[in-house]
Amino acid sequence: MYKDELTHAIIGAAIEVHRHLGPGLLESAYEECLSYELRRSNLIFERQKPVPVQYKDVLLDYGYRIDILVDDAVIVELKSVDNLAPIHEAQILTYMKFSQKRIGLLINFNVTVLKNGLKGYVL
Repeated sequence: MYKDELTHAIIGAAIEVHRHLGPGLLESAYEECLSYELRRSNLIFERQKPVPVQYKDVLLDYGYRIDILVDDAVIVELKSVDNLAPIHEAQILTYMKFSQKRIGLLINFNVTVLKNGLKGYVL
């Protein structure tokens, strides 16, 4: 599957979740439901994928985790916050850097229209 098709499928699944649940739930609920939709779409994904931090020649495991990694290519970071903040962007960009993945989606479900909570990143 091409990366554009893959991100389109992920966003479509997120829209489906948001259409049924709306805003106001915990991030974990959206993660569970998005995982259900990704599975229904026959996408390969991992949840809570560890992201070790590389510092010089040392690999440090400090509990950083990618919410969902789809097809070993697209990082999906989920939020349920009033507004996305610069720290959320820094978080996904850091995960992309340390995991060496070029594509990331930051999805905030706590919005009335999901497209207002979507941000895509390419390194």
